Formats: sequence, structure tokens, C-alpha cells
Amino acid sequence: MDVSGVLFEQITKRFGETVAVDSLDLRVDDGEFMVLLGPSGCGKTTALRLIAGLESADGGRLRIGDRDVTRVEAKDRDVAMVFQSYALYPHMTVAGNIESPLVARRVSVDGDEPRKLSSAERSARVAEAAGVLGLSELLGRKPAALSGGQRQRVALARAIVSRPSVFLMDEPLSNLDAKLRAQTRLELVDLHRRLATTFVYVTHDQVEAMTMATRMAIMVDGRLQQVGSPREVYERPANLFVARFIGSPPMNSLPGTFEVREGEPSVRVGSGRWPLARGAAAPAEGRRVTVGVRPEHLFITPPGPGNGPGTGAGAGAEGGIDGVIAAVEWLGHERHLVCDVDGSRVTVRETSEHADPEPGRPVRLLARPDAVQLFDESSGDRLR
Repeated sequence: MDVSGVLFEQITKRFGETVAVDSLDLRVDDGEFMVLLGPSGCGKTTALRLIAGLESADGGRLRIGDRDVTRVEAKDRDVAMVFQSYALYPHMTVAGNIESPLVARRVSVDGDEPRKLSSAERSARVAEAAGVLGLSELLGRKPAALSGGQRQRVALARAIVSRPSVFLMDEPLSNLDAKLRAQTRLELVDLHRRLATTFVYVTHDQVEAMTMATRMAIMVDGRLQQVGSPREVYERPANLFVARFIGSPPMNSLPGTFEVREGEPSVRVGSGRWPLARGAAAPAEGRRVTVGVRPEHLFITPPGPGNGPGTGAGAGAEGGIDGVIAAVEWLGHERHLVCDVDGSRVTVRETSEHADPEPGRPVRLLARPDAVQLFDESSGDRLR
């Protein structure tokens, strides 16, 4: 395994009768930006604390690089963690906060045995970390005199000053306003590129995950649902939970029935149908399924004859299902048409260059065959 990779092997963590992490198998490659994503209580922060040594596993094995660290104390794991609250020392200056890990622990220099650094070595490292994060002019201030964004940078500088093998981050942007979060996302990606080491980042915010991750691991109820690049997870979700959790608006899901008409696969939804791409694995004829399609992959035309295959806004699509526009959400650069389809809500994302259609207007919803996805009605697992 690489120097700073992390490997979970059947890791389990319980709190009483609650299983917070359930037999987790996950490999974080050396130098990658891995994001653990999921709703509150899914086990992602517990998994991060297990890497840090702040929690001990009840079963399984945890490796960092070539070392089995399952029973190794936190101080000996060569990791650094940035907490949601930043956890700065209020009585210390910025320089003192950044320096604090170097005072408290032994540090390896150029691969040698860990040792305590001299005062001059510590000062040099503090200056370097402050320079990387734009804090050089703030070293004499205390946390109370800093903005939220500056405090967050101090916490990051304190993490990088000891040059650990793995950086752990537990929702570090959650206390920042929207504009500063967007700016800091870019800074974190740039920091990861410059440091060229392993980041493991926890969040419930899919925008953070999609914009920063090399790969992302989606969890729910302590169990891993899917691992992949943001594009892979978005375009080919492993199950309905991932499909609905990733994307804003989320993937539309409707009850349907798989059919083959004149040798062509399709899925019936209510009184309409959508054709499916050929060549993919097919469920049994007549099988009840859950149909998934992203809002940007739907098109609307007026209902009725003449709006079938290859016509209207959905040129290149075939079939269609009928619905009624229930609401229009205008977002400036785009709009969301919320349609009622036999009692189910379906969202269509489209550009807002034309006048908004009136609620109550009947429409036909078309989709390209390669954009329609099928999931098992009971388990939610992906079928094709």
C-alpha cells in the first residue's frame, strides 16, 4: 500500500446497541481527496474519528500506509484533524495556535526518526504554513480578533504544520457563509494539489463533495452505498438512495413496468411509456420497477398526436408520458418545472430563456432512452 493511503477492512464500531459503522471496507488511495458523504447519523464522522484514533474499532482492521494502526494511539498515527468548531486556543495568538502541534508531539524530519523540533525549526514551519494559507500578517492576533474564514485558515495551518501523512476534515466549512464556502472550496482543492498528500473529508453537503472529491464514498446507516468519482456516482448511482441523495433537484423516481414491444425494450409509466437503450441487461418482461431519470434529461412538448418520436423539444426521444405543470421555480439561469404525473411529482430542469409556462398546463414528458434508469422496486438496487 502507498505511504499515506488508508484502508478499512471490515471495520465495525458500536455505541451500545447502535452500530455506527457496519463492516466498512474502503480504500483511500495515497494522495487522493476522498469525501465521506451522507446524511446526519450515517457514520461518516465516526469513520473519520476511527482513522484519527479518537475512537477504537470493535472489529476489523485499519491501516495507514503499510502500518496496522487499529490499536495505535492517536498521537502515533501521523494524522492531523480539522474539526467543525476549529477548536482554536483562545488565549494563544495565531502563531501559537499553528505551532501548538509541534510543541506537543515529536515530528519526523526528512524521513528520520520522530523528534522534538527546535524553536527555530518550529518558527520556520509556522511561517511556511502561514504563508501557504495567507496568514502571515495575522500571526500576532488572537482568535477573537479573526473572522470565521480566518479562523478556518488557522485551523488548516495548524493541521499542515506537522506535515502529516493524512489530513482529516470534519465539515470544516459548515460555519462559513455561502460566499466564503464557495471560495474556500477552491482553496482546499488548491491546497490538496500543492501538498500532494491524502485528504479524507466529511460532509453532508453534496456540492462540497461533487466539487472537491477525487472520489466520494456515500454512507447511510453505517453502511457504504457506493464509491466512485463524482461523475460516476451522479451518472450511474448504485441504488435509489444514492440516486435521490446526489443531485439538486434529485433524480425523479416513478413506479413502472418493464416491457418489450416488437423487440424494443421500454418501461411503462401510467398510461405512457419511455423507450430504453438496447444492449443493457434487461429485467424479466412485466417486472415492476422504479424508473429513475435526472431532471435535466427530461423534455416537454404539448400532449396529443404529432408529438411522438423525434419531434418537439425532445427530438431524438420516443414515447412519452403525460402530466400537468403544478409549479414553476425560476432560478435565473434555469427553471424547474414541477409536474404532476398520476399523483407523482416529476421535476424538469431547463433553461429560462423563454416565458414561464402557466401552472395547470398539460404537457408530455419525453426522455432519451439512454437517460432512463431502472431500479429494483423492493431493494432499490440498480438493474440497468
